[in-house]
Amino acid sequence: MNARGAVRGPARFAALAAAAAITLAGCAATPGSEPEASDSGELSGTLSVYAAASLATAFDRIAEEFEAENPRVDILPLVYDGSSTLARQIVEGAPADVFAAADETNMTTVEDAGLVAGSAELFASNTLVIVVPAGNPGGVTSLGDLADPDLSIVLCAPEVPCGAASTALLAAAGVEVQPVSVEQNVTAVLTKVATGEADAGLVYRTDVVDRDDVESIVPDGAAEVVNRYPIAALADAANPEAAAAFVGFVLGARGQNILADAGFGMP
Repeated sequence: MNARGAVRGPARFAALAAAAAITLAGCAATPGSEPEASDSGELSGTLSVYAAASLATAFDRIAEEFEAENPRVDILPLVYDGSSTLARQIVEGAPADVFAAADETNMTTVEDAGLVAGSAELFASNTLVIVVPAGNPGGVTSLGDLADPDLSIVLCAPEVPCGAASTALLAAAGVEVQPVSVEQNVTAVLTKVATGEADAGLVYRTDVVDRDDVESIVPDGAAEVVNRYPIAALADAANPEAAAAFVGFVLGARGQNILADAGFGMP
């Protein structure tokens, strides 16, 4: 090494390669791009992912494929719940490495707390459908039917993304609903309808894909109320390299294909 600290020969090549790898790992990915740091053998350790309940089917598959590509990474059981619940838990210190929300509002809560590494990226979108039990015993055909006091309607709570979207959709249609219960995540709404505890509810279109215990109706105005999903690695992640690579995988071609198969739209 000379007085200026220059590195020559193979050592210089190795240093440049290492610097390039660090630079790539820090780059923000965009939908359709390939993950920057997912070569097997480079990543290891455990990874904790907190994700909106509506992402469960897609993210279970994404986690499986990510682990197959990175055999030294062990993704802990994914934590699924309403985005507002997850955001609150993360702000209060939950040990998450990655957060995927069903709306931008709850991601902003985590960003405002200074807990996002870099910036969040949008990766998917979703819209609402009316869901009824198989056979539609209540005869529901439109949003207006949800105002019928003889029907039992269940909705997401207003503070969670599916609830905020439901409120917007119903308000735009001029429909007032008195739900028999409000739930903290969309999975709970779907379960109550599927088991016949409710005549109808509002869930995401992705929630009814490949289900034979419920039927769905696309209501007027659904395309105007769109939830956009952001994802971010967290600043306090215990495994920042794996967290960044997982985000890259979701934003990359394989992650986007999985999401499309599950019914999600582009962000």
